[in-house]
Amino acid sequence: MSFTEIVYEVAGRIATITLNRPDRHNAWSPAIEAEVREAFARAAEDDAVRAIILTGAGRSFCVGADVTGIAGRKPDRPRFAGVTPPPGGAPPVTDLARRYSYILNIGKPVIAAINGAVAGVGLAVALYCDLRFMVAGARLACAFPRRGLIAEHGIAWMLPRLVGAMNAADLLLSGRTITAEEAERMGLVRVLPAGEFAAGVRAYVTDMVENCSPRSLRVIRRQLALAPLQSLSDAIELAEAEQAATIGTEDRREGAAAFLEKRKPNFTGR
Repeated sequence: MSFTEIVYEVAGRIATITLNRPDRHNAWSPAIEAEVREAFARAAEDDAVRAIILTGAGRSFCVGADVTGIAGRKPDRPRFAGVTPPPGGAPPVTDLARRYSYILNIGKPVIAAINGAVAGVGLAVALYCDLRFMVAGARLACAFPRRGLIAEHGIAWMLPRLVGAMNAADLLLSGRTITAEEAERMGLVRVLPAGEFAAGVRAYVTDMVENCSPRSLRVIRRQLALAPLQSLSDAIELAEAEQAATIGTEDRREGAAAFLEKRKPNFTGR
């Protein structure tokens, strides 16, 4: 697939997916949806990629669905098949293979760099990322009831787990717009200054990919994704199984050696 509405770049072990409709504030279209999905698949399969940044071009991250022509007609609702499970033979999980929840099934950290306004489906997609950095002063809207809509794309399940039931009900039932700073107080994002935003996000992700084992990141990310679906005993069983599986791995030996030798680790992901 050739990309027309996103830009996909790989540098320094980081894949960057940029929504690229700045003239439309990166409004979410069927083309963007398909291209973003393809870009995530490429990044997941590329051994040179250890983390993924999702961001937007121009002054907005994504202001929601492209509503051009929606009034008076039924919008398209594409259905996607599940995605390939992450490396390592992990079994498929239906909850991690839905329309946007597939992002949780990618075996590499995904960081949303919310460079401007975010709303609607743009917000829903950001919630499926592991971390959300947001530029100071930007605005976030949960305007679903103000558009005659409902809490779409699993957001009513995700949001309470990220900000608590009270904050989730506040945002979803009022449909109000909040600033990045209020979103940070809720624990939804971390705010970075406008002049340092892109560089600050990249510095954070660079530190991650240079100093953390790709194998560890893959396993921990899956543990985090599965935890809300598990009992405590299930989570402990998974942790014990994964801990046992680290014995004899190259990354475990390298992590110990780097610590003892007081040097930067050279992880291979094996």
